[in-house]
Amino acid sequence: MRKSLVAFILITIVVLGLAVQHVWILLSLLITDYSQYAISRADLPAPKSNAINDRPQLIPKIIHQTYVNDSIPAHWKGPQKSCIDLHPDYEYKLWTDKKAREFIAAEYPWFLENFDGYPYPIQRADSIRYFVLHHFGGIYIDLDDGCNRSLDPLLAYPAWLRLTTPTGISNDAMGAIPRHPFFLKTIDSLPKYNRRWILPYITVMGTTGPLYLSIIWRHYMNGNPGRDDTVRILFPDEYNNHSWSFFTHHLGNSWHSSDVKLIFWMGQHWLLLTFLGFAIGFSLLFCIYSFCVRRRQADTKGRFSYSRIPFYRRISQKDIELDDRHEV
Repeated sequence: MRKSLVAFILITIVVLGLAVQHVWILLSLLITDYSQYAISRADLPAPKSNAINDRPQLIPKIIHQTYVNDSIPAHWKGPQKSCIDLHPDYEYKLWTDKKAREFIAAEYPWFLENFDGYPYPIQRADSIRYFVLHHFGGIYIDLDDGCNRSLDPLLAYPAWLRLTTPTGISNDAMGAIPRHPFFLKTIDSLPKYNRRWILPYITVMGTTGPLYLSIIWRHYMNGNPGRDDTVRILFPDEYNNHSWSFFTHHLGNSWHSSDVKLIFWMGQHWLLLTFLGFAIGFSLLFCIYSFCVRRRQADTKGRFSYSRIPFYRRISQKDIELDDRHEV
């Protein structure tokens, strides 16, 4: 009984330890203090301020965007035009599916098999943005994000990303110098995280999307990069729909499928689902333990029941044969 209990406790500890190890980075994203990496409003010159020209320009003046082909949908032409018009001195690169594949084949052939093997086109659209930022540097912007002011103040940071909700960072607007170590880690880790999950949304988010980028960022920051290699974070107040902000958000989510509603509901009730998950896990372990104990008790009871009967002796077939011979 005691051995069974000890074995059960050890198995439970091992199972829980493995579970926590696999989700620890995800849990840490919920409690991370992103403010220590923030690009605060106090750091940024006001729109149209002369102080913008006094800041260093580390990131090259390139705007990257992606789409299937050159025929941009009408509802995204306005946001696209706003970014081009506000930055006449920037180089503009639109990465179509054809150009993206040619670029990977020429510059990163080791990734071409992975690139072609992605089951969802959005995974290729996600991954190409990491490669072009690593190779050329510049600023990547989703087509559903328009520009509200000049992006010049953001050129002073070696790399920056945008905070998203409920936790983690997004990949819809990013900036970096060429060969920044964070984006080197991001592209190097893509094959390792290339796996299929049950739902398409989780597959995309965890292999190339914002969840993937958040995990890589957390690992990267845990490595304590030097000051010049730190990835700064742009908060929503400096990002979206304010007079001071850099970007305006428009209709998007073109790649979302029918499983998204379930995922969003799970995201809103993550605490409840976490509690239920642990409760179900503990219940299953307890049921297994109870079954093993009952089975052991039943075996023990059957093994010793006859031996406890006074004067009982087991008679074999051989004994019977010897008795018969004596009678003869």
